[in-house]
Amino acid sequence: MNDSASIRVEVNNIDVCYGNKQIINQLSFTLSEGKIGCLLGPSGCGKTTVLRAIAGFERPSSGQVLISNQIVSDQKINLPPEKRHIGMVFQDFALFPNLTVQDNIVFGLKGWPKKDQQNRAIELLAMIGMPTLARAYPHQLSGGQQQRVALARAMAPKPSILLLDEPFSSMDVELREQLAREVRQLLKQENVTAILVTHDQNEAFAMADEICVMNEGQIQQHDTAYNLYHKPINRFVADFIGEGVIVPGMVVGGNTVNTELGNIHGLVPQGCKPGCQVDVLIRPDDIIHDDDSAETAIVVERAFRGSDFLYTLRMPSGIEVLSLVPSHHNHEINESIGIHLEFDHLVVFPRSH
Repeated sequence: MNDSASIRVEVNNIDVCYGNKQIINQLSFTLSEGKIGCLLGPSGCGKTTVLRAIAGFERPSSGQVLISNQIVSDQKINLPPEKRHIGMVFQDFALFPNLTVQDNIVFGLKGWPKKDQQNRAIELLAMIGMPTLARAYPHQLSGGQQQRVALARAMAPKPSILLLDEPFSSMDVELREQLAREVRQLLKQENVTAILVTHDQNEAFAMADEICVMNEGQIQQHDTAYNLYHKPINRFVADFIGEGVIVPGMVVGGNTVNTELGNIHGLVPQGCKPGCQVDVLIRPDDIIHDDDSAETAIVVERAFRGSDFLYTLRMPSGIEVLSLVPSHHNHEINESIGIHLEFDHLVVFPRSH
């Protein structure tokens, strides 16, 4: 997938233990130059520990970490963070309150000539959309502006890789996604390779080119946002990414599964022969509201999302599914509405007992 010459970060089979407790177990991934990667997973899954191992704040007990094809951590070598040519952005921004915005940005440029420091600061201030705030102090800025300054400071020395640890977690939800998109644009402008750690999939989707979904110290799936949503490789990823319900079914043909919602056609996993009991993932966008359909369902719950409603619908069989419906279709609880199924591919797992 990656040309070795363009690989910026390589993590090979690392284990990280705290005392007798193993936090990371044989974890591996690579990230190419200029790409934005993401470690996404629930609290306690080990994603921040992986970031700290790449940065040099944690030493893996086995395996190796390479940055720009240089080993920075293995059984013999463990370069300190300041020798790894990384930039870091933390949850709390950690701006110096007694320094101006411009002085915060040039803080990491100590070895640079004064004129180059000033030019780099001016360039970054323009890039983050704050050219007139060079002399302002952090307390005079909004949270979003502080975040941009923290990002500019980390990018100033042109690090090999930028590591972002839950950088938007103190923001409200709307601002988070907006900032994630803005930060993505800034990183792409400078062709910065970056790794984001987050538990928020919307943030991950808005910012990352590729995402590692983690659970219990291991990567479950390393993929694009589209594939994680539409082609999850296991039940954990299917549950963690997006919304949906699992419906029992039985394989009745090479490409057909019979469910309470009727026959669903698509590719059945290898080894699933007719008669095989399976579970089918039904996403909200698989159930289409259709006033002309003879098939109906009862509205059990509804959540207004602005441009759409997320309806919980009870089928005649009693099974409940989710449907995403444009919000001008405003239906009441207990109302019967027409629906039809629209799958472009099956997501099927062996039946869990």
